[in-house]
Amino acid sequence: MTASTAPAGKGPSGKGSPRQSQVDPLAPLRTPDDPPWDVYLTGTVFLDIIFTGLDSAPVRGTESWARGMGSSPGGVANMATALARLGLRTSLAAAFGDDHYGDYCWDALEHGEGIDLSPSRTVPGWHSPVTVSMAYEGERTMVSHGHEPPPEEPAPQCP
Repeated sequence: MTASTAPAGKGPSGKGSPRQSQVDPLAPLRTPDDPPWDVYLTGTVFLDIIFTGLDSAPVRGTESWARGMGSSPGGVANMATALARLGLRTSLAAAFGDDHYGDYCWDALEHGEGIDLSPSRTVPGWHSPVTVSMAYEGERTMVSHGHEPPPEEPAPQCP
């Protein structure tokens, strides 16, 4: 299995620059010598599929219907998204599968949240990890699927 890195500023979809945060809470403290990112994260990105509005836990041998459903990048992407939404310049190094789930997560993080994915990579032949979460009675049950993640790339030199 080999890894490829998407061009800087472009995800697997080939789209342009990500959305930039409108608020920079550290702007008054920044100097020209500061590193380009406030936060550098590594970890596994999952595609999260969340079902809500279930009346009860799924029963074996039956089909359950949910009144609501959503999907978003999960795993380490939850932390990256929260930090970016707080206005911190956030960079994420993660492996993305070369499937629709990986493309969706990459696009949502880079273009939707303005997270730098230049240290991330798309791994040919690797299926993106998925978690399905079912919420009912104030609790949630999760089912996850994934393969052993590919070996991590060495982290870039930090100043």
